[in-house]
Amino acid sequence: MPGLLRDYFVVLPDSVAGHAVAGQLPASDATASDATASDATASDATASDATAPDATAPLATAAVGGVLTVVAHPSGRPWVVARPLVRKVSHLRRGDDALVLIGPDRVPEAVLAGLLDGVRDRAALERRLARLPGLHHVIAHLSGETWIRGTASGLRRIYHARHAEAGSIASDRPAVLAHLTGAPLDDGALALRMLDFLPHPLSRRVLWRGVHETGAGYGLALPLAAPGTAATPGPREYRWWEPPPPELSLAEGTRRLGDAVAASVRAHVGGLDRISCELSGGLDSTTLTFAARATGPAELSLLTVAARDRYSEDETWALRAVEAAHGGHTDAPALAHHIIPADQAPYFYADLASTAAELNDEPLPVAPGRARAHLLLSRAHATGSRYHLTGYGGDELFLGLPHAYQDLFHGNPLTAWNHLSGLRHQLGWPLLPTLKALLNRSTFPRWLAGAVTTEPQPVTRTPLLSWGVRQSLRPWFTDHANALITEEFRAAAAGQAEPIDRWRGRHVDIDAVRMGARHFQAMEDIGMTIGLPVAAPFYDDRVLEATLAVRLEERISPWRYKPLLVEAMRGVVPDELLARTTKDHMSSDEHQGLREHAPELADLWTDSRLADHGLVDARHLLRLAAEPFSPVLVEHSISSTVAGETWLRTAENAWPAPHSTLPTLPTSEASL
Repeated sequence: MPGLLRDYFVVLPDSVAGHAVAGQLPASDATASDATASDATASDATASDATAPDATAPLATAAVGGVLTVVAHPSGRPWVVARPLVRKVSHLRRGDDALVLIGPDRVPEAVLAGLLDGVRDRAALERRLARLPGLHHVIAHLSGETWIRGTASGLRRIYHARHAEAGSIASDRPAVLAHLTGAPLDDGALALRMLDFLPHPLSRRVLWRGVHETGAGYGLALPLAAPGTAATPGPREYRWWEPPPPELSLAEGTRRLGDAVAASVRAHVGGLDRISCELSGGLDSTTLTFAARATGPAELSLLTVAARDRYSEDETWALRAVEAAHGGHTDAPALAHHIIPADQAPYFYADLASTAAELNDEPLPVAPGRARAHLLLSRAHATGSRYHLTGYGGDELFLGLPHAYQDLFHGNPLTAWNHLSGLRHQLGWPLLPTLKALLNRSTFPRWLAGAVTTEPQPVTRTPLLSWGVRQSLRPWFTDHANALITEEFRAAAAGQAEPIDRWRGRHVDIDAVRMGARHFQAMEDIGMTIGLPVAAPFYDDRVLEATLAVRLEERISPWRYKPLLVEAMRGVVPDELLARTTKDHMSSDEHQGLREHAPELADLWTDSRLADHGLVDARHLLRLAAEPFSPVLVEHSISSTVAGETWLRTAENAWPAPHSTLPTLPTSEASL
């Protein structure tokens, strides 16, 4: 069943129409006949509990067909319908108030009670939730209102749409809402996704018309219907998260960051007997390897993909990490290091047809690397791992982008120029253009209006100190696609788009983290296809907050590699491993992949769906497939266009015929 091997949840109104919508939700290849008699009995029992006067009774849940979990309204109608393939649904009711958390592990009832008991408003509950590690969706009912939010990092997102009969419905998956409402694809949003990086707020443009994304750091409030009517006010967004002020010293920040990383790792893998980690040899994956080891699993499998480049250092550092993890610890978990030979690792653009196994929320430029990720996760799954950890997010959080020196320049110009001079000499930035960029005071809307261009991407000697990186239109885009893209940027700028933060550096840092989180979700979906949960603990909100809370001049430095992470991990990661200051890249694998998989790319463009939408010149792309080392492909990346093409093929064939997955509503519940 293409595009459906993933999890989702939907939040529905308390109405007959809402119950009818629940019956249209896709479950899986399993059928209702898979449910046992005891499941059905449990369903009936808990549904009756939901209407009981006992204020301490839990919300009703039922595993329908062994697949879906239902959390009920007090009426017994479905409120939250979830298909949690790897995540866990935790819930509690206290009188008319209710709380649902969907995250990496089940939250004990005592913890839920501590969060919910006695709260009178959303702000009070948010203050309590701020102590909770892990990556959770939050769904709550307080003071006659349902509200939903994801994470500040953007890994957990919220979407909403208007259903013709049921009114406002919400989900963490836009494709599910598009399926339920019959929403068509939006060519403007599709054209945008052919760019490599979509800046805020254009990254929120959903691929289906009438489906809307709630911004990261914002929640969605869904007012209740008035008694006796299905009419409800429209949903509204509210801000629940603000980045912390950067006022902590490096010493204070390292303690907070170390605690946050450890708590997030425990939230994902604590108590599991067999886990795995991707150990590339880089600082981020090494950090998580030792943090996972500290949770005390019986078996820890470490996986390293050997590099084809003989100058690569990753494998050497990975071997050092394994040796250090083995040495001198009699109570350490059993370690197994699996090295995947370079000649077994697929090049980029391998097995493009396999992308149909997952319907991502949007086309992502990491899609051409799916075969490589699938191999790694399959090997991890074969070890018996119950959870796999990766170091995704570490670069965005801890490297620091040059744009940050704009912020530092306002309060401490001498320190900013000192740091920037060191960076300028490393990157070869000319003096006068650097000064001009540093003194530039363009507003965010003005920058956004010019953030897409027909010119090539900036060269490495171009100072990057603005609100982001300008994107280049590709030579194979049609005039129609170019017009759609430029209009999207113009309209966003004309609408006086607000930046994420008033300071450029923090805006760019947070936007980069959120874009990386979107990319990582593709890895999560591959893991669900395989049956292995995959986590990136660095995307935990507590980790993000701990990082942003450190003074900028101490958090990043042109003379030190990820200083905040290095200091936070002292005592957890051996000092000799924290001394690494280099990072490997795989650009050669991408270019070689264009040659190795030229026939598959030619097949892709021969029957191009993007061309059918009038967005690409298929003949131009066919010529490039035959010339994989063309200067055009050196200057312009094709990965996002490939991702858009493969995503579109999956999206057009994602859904089976509707079938009911929920029990029939009892006669007594059949009226409003």
